[in-house]
Amino acid sequence: MSIPFVKLHYTGKEWDYIQQATSLCGDGFFTRQCHTWIENYTGCLKALLTHSCTAALEMSALLIDIQPGDEIIMPSYTFVSTANAFVLRGGVPVFVDIRPDTLNMDETLLEAAITPKTKAIVPVHYAGVACEMDTILDIAKRYNLFVIEDAAQGVMASYKGRILGTIGHLGAYSFHETKNIISGEGGALLINDGQFCELAEIIREKGTDRSHFFRGQVDKYTWQHVGSSFLPSELIAAFLYAQLEEAQSITKQRLKIWNHYHTNFAELEAEGLIRRPIIPDYCQHNAHMYYILLSDLDARSHIMALLKKRGIQSVFHYIPLHSSPAGKKYSRVSGNMNNTDNLSDCILRLPLYADMDISTMNKIIEVVKESLVVVA
Repeated sequence: MSIPFVKLHYTGKEWDYIQQATSLCGDGFFTRQCHTWIENYTGCLKALLTHSCTAALEMSALLIDIQPGDEIIMPSYTFVSTANAFVLRGGVPVFVDIRPDTLNMDETLLEAAITPKTKAIVPVHYAGVACEMDTILDIAKRYNLFVIEDAAQGVMASYKGRILGTIGHLGAYSFHETKNIISGEGGALLINDGQFCELAEIIREKGTDRSHFFRGQVDKYTWQHVGSSFLPSELIAAFLYAQLEEAQSITKQRLKIWNHYHTNFAELEAEGLIRRPIIPDYCQHNAHMYYILLSDLDARSHIMALLKKRGIQSVFHYIPLHSSPAGKKYSRVSGNMNNTDNLSDCILRLPLYADMDISTMNKIIEVVKESLVVVA
């Protein structure tokens, strides 16, 4: 039996809702339902579905008016979209190192990275575990900077009771099929600062006030601002709404699986063979992923090879952006990147999906333990 890294979870209503969709274009009934659900659950001022989290981040760059040369502080240990969204506007990502516990941006390094060109901070909530947002917000306020949360992995997670994506000025969600709540492709922009609400609608609709026109607020719509087509299809929204309706139960099931892994790997951690994820007390994570940290790259490669031999798909994560060709061309680094470089070589992500059963988990755990005995 092969065990995939991820397996799509269906609630049972997706295809019914797709059949009920009366339009292929965006901003129909199901898009509005998704907007209402996200706004009610998160408490953000406005939610706008996009065709990807990448699109939501690109909208953020437009909303804060990134100009050539503006600097944006972010971790290097993130997906390329975090940087690309700003590079497209001529912005310069400034990479800081990550914390060794959560693998999130190290907030103690932010002030040293700030220059007169700095315009924003982009915390990335890795694995659905929140960054230290109080410190980040305090620094941003003192230096008059925007905070844009890359909460691609953070749907249904929170920081000190505040939903991720609602803490900064703007937040970006992903509903890609590899995430917890899915629509295949898809994302959302969460707006938490009222100055952006109206402009966000315009940017999302190719720079026009088309949304105002359809609400009867203007008698014709015209080009108002730079923008693009960031809307998802109504079919995407229909699929997503079925997922959102069951988002809490999906999260509960994923947490059950995560906790089973965590409990069963405690002994290996006590023996010094691995390090398990660390979740600060002030964070409620969403079980987006379960990973273990090995001693080095060779140990990880050995375990991945054995898992593959047994039909179990495992993966590592990002190649740090600062070490990539485009990262060297378009960005700069503030300070050393020791944690980013070392931890990216050691991390191993294990299969986790909502429909995973106990026997499947136990097989994965057994193979990991077997491989570590050989390594030790």
